[in-house]
Order: sequence, then C-alpha cells, then structure tokens
Amino acid sequence: MLDQILTYLSKNQEFLLTSAFNLLIAIVIFYIGRWLALGAARLVSKALLLRKVDRAVVSFLSSIVYAGALIAVALIALSHLGIQTTSFIAILGAAGLAVALALQGSLSNFASGVLIIIFRPFKAGDMVDVAGISGVVERIDIFQTIFKTGDNKKIIVPNSQITGGAIINYSAEARRRIDLVIGISYDSDLRLAKQILTDILAADKRILQDPAPVVAVNALADSAVQLVVRPWVQAENYWPVYWDALEKIKLTFDEQGIEIPFPHMSLQMKKEVKE
Repeated sequence: MLDQILTYLSKNQEFLLTSAFNLLIAIVIFYIGRWLALGAARLVSKALLLRKVDRAVVSFLSSIVYAGALIAVALIALSHLGIQTTSFIAILGAAGLAVALALQGSLSNFASGVLIIIFRPFKAGDMVDVAGISGVVERIDIFQTIFKTGDNKKIIVPNSQITGGAIINYSAEARRRIDLVIGISYDSDLRLAKQILTDILAADKRILQDPAPVVAVNALADSAVQLVVRPWVQAENYWPVYWDALEKIKLTFDEQGIEIPFPHMSLQMKKEVKE
C-alpha cells in the first residue's frame, strides 16, 4: 500500500505540486479579497454615516456590498483552482432573475429608497409635496417613506412612487416668498391701495426687507385692477404671515374705502299679466 502511494506521488509529483501551489494562491486570493470586501463595506458605511443616514439602513447596505464582493472573490478563487465557474455564474444569474421577477415591486421600492438616502431630496422633518401628498416627512425607510399630514394622518408611500414624480420640498430653503393677488375696483384709489399694502408689509416684523417686498400692478382685468403682493419671510413664518396679511388687507381696505370687487348675480323676474 505504501509502495503504491509512493509510486503515485512520484508519477504525479508535478501535478500535485502545481495543484498545491494553485490551492495556496486561491486561499491567498480569498483572504485578501475578503479583507478588501470588508474594507469596501466599511467605506460605504462611513460614507453613508457622513450623510447622516439611519444606522439600520447603513448596516443593511454595507452587508449587501460585503456579500456581493465576497461572492465575486469566491468565484475568482475557484476559477484559479481550475474549476469552471460558468455554471455557478449561470445558476446565480438564474436565481437572481427569478428573485427579481418575484420581488419586482419590492426591488423597485428598495432601489428608490437607496436613491432617496444617497441624494437626499428631503429629510425627516421637511414639509414636502410628493405623489399627490402634502405633509411632513416623519421617517424614511428602505422600502417606504412615512408622512404626517396637517390633520395628523399618517400616510405610508412606497418609495418608487416618490422618485417616479416631481418632489416639492418646502423646507429646503430658509426663506420663502408669499405670492398674493389682490383685486381692487376701478373706482378705488390705486395709489392709496398700494400705499396701504406697503404699510401693512412694513409693519410686520416677520417680513424680511432683503429681498424687499414687492407691491405692483399685475393686470388690468375685466372687473378689477390686480395687484401682486410678494413679501419674503422665513420658511417657518410662511403660513402665519400669509393668513395675517390677508386679514389685515381686508380690514384696512374696508376702513379706507378701497373696494374689493366680487361677482354679482342679477335675477330678473318677468310677471305675466293675465287678461
């Protein structure tokens, strides 16, 4: 038995040495590749944490990067041993395709969640208008985003619906402009109306003076002279100033005799005279 083993070793010495060397290289490739995969996962994790992404999401994404890199390293190591990896790749591809078809909607939401996390079109606490919903972003998850509306309703929206349309972020900038259109009758004093509007804006300390508020004639409409009133405010003061300005304008116009025209309906009744 020993003689047979020695004979086999002597006849296949070159093959065995080559195989042992290839095995050693494959092991080295695997361990170096594993170290590089860990480094790539850590790099992705640090980059996402710098963007203040939720730690749970960071852990999930870094795990995916590590797993994908490790699979690639394993295939390279097996290929160096002379093992045909084409069949493995085909099996992985078929399995990936089957999973992708089965989870098409979920994968779309996942990809959209990754885009939201990376590019950050909005963050938690922002007031946004997306997918036909207007509300405050409460939480961004990997598959859906949760909003809270002004009347305290919680709405869960799949991420693919968010990235598939326009995103309006009302909180992205520190300042916002209020756009009001005020109509006065042609019989009213235009100069007085403009002065009243200018004084109302100047008296409100919440209105910014840089950029300066704008009060100007916008159109000579069929039944009214239309004035545009455009003050700038801090974003958090937008609605309080909007509502207060409208109320103040109406009350002051009434006091100063400035008429705000409104539609009138005339009803005529014809009386038939019976003979």
